[in-house]
Amino acid sequence: MTRAVLTNVAMPNGIVMISPSATSPALTNDPDNGLFFRTAPSDAREGEVMADILTEKGVKSIALTYSNSDYGKGLAEAIASAFIAKGGVVTISAAHDDGKADYSAEVAALAAAGGDLLVVAGYLDQGGKGIIQASLDTGAFSTFGLPGGMVGDSLPAAIGPALDGSYGQVAQSDSPGAAILVEMGKTNEPAFDATSPYAPESYDAAALIMLAMEASGSTDPAVYKDKILEIANGPADGSGTKILPGELGKALELIAAGTAIDYDGASGVTLIGPGESAGRYKQFEVRGGVYETVQFR
Repeated sequence: MTRAVLTNVAMPNGIVMISPSATSPALTNDPDNGLFFRTAPSDAREGEVMADILTEKGVKSIALTYSNSDYGKGLAEAIASAFIAKGGVVTISAAHDDGKADYSAEVAALAAAGGDLLVVAGYLDQGGKGIIQASLDTGAFSTFGLPGGMVGDSLPAAIGPALDGSYGQVAQSDSPGAAILVEMGKTNEPAFDATSPYAPESYDAAALIMLAMEASGSTDPAVYKDKILEIANGPADGSGTKILPGELGKALELIAAGTAIDYDGASGVTLIGPGESAGRYKQFEVRGGVYETVQFR
């Protein structure tokens, strides 16, 4: 979806695009005319994080299934290559199509290959959920590795207590700004849950566009796109004033006065390379139907 919008809408019209949730590694090298940025980290990094978690938990082999999409393919490749590099074995890496009513054939193939657990690089409201339910129904697997696309309240609500004990990671920061945004969400009318996946990154994507416009003195994307990295990272000597959630008015005033800022925001924003997020990940385990935080990486 991100690639389609970037290719067919943003680039032809010269529009800046900052995604808070697109994580496919393929987007790193796609042509973008300097218009595409993201506040969510690439799945290339998530693959490394998941391999670390699996290895630390003593997992020697995994069966791997992924959504037949750019997201699923890129993430599966990242997980498999990182896990193999650590000495792990991938018994099978198989795509599944979203939107099917029956995943028994896919699960039969995964079960035949075997593995210490099944890693599901899919979507929590699509094939990923179907694969998990079919695995539990047939007894093929009882524990699942859950990347970011499988994180959301609807999955444990749909699967029930059988999901407890499964674990994984999702892009999320433990930066000071993250806690501030959570409190802002509680007091907002209406209230919103800023701990939900990609909520901090969404706040930051919008803020970066606004602050870059102010810094460039223009709403023309061809002009303000060149200010986004500067706003996100601050001066190289670290002299920029740190900006956290709730301080956007302050940031606008500082920029107007000619004072350099370093926008940390809710996700501890640092952009690297061609507008990529360096990123942090929350490691979690499902307990009592809730994604409980284990640590941040």
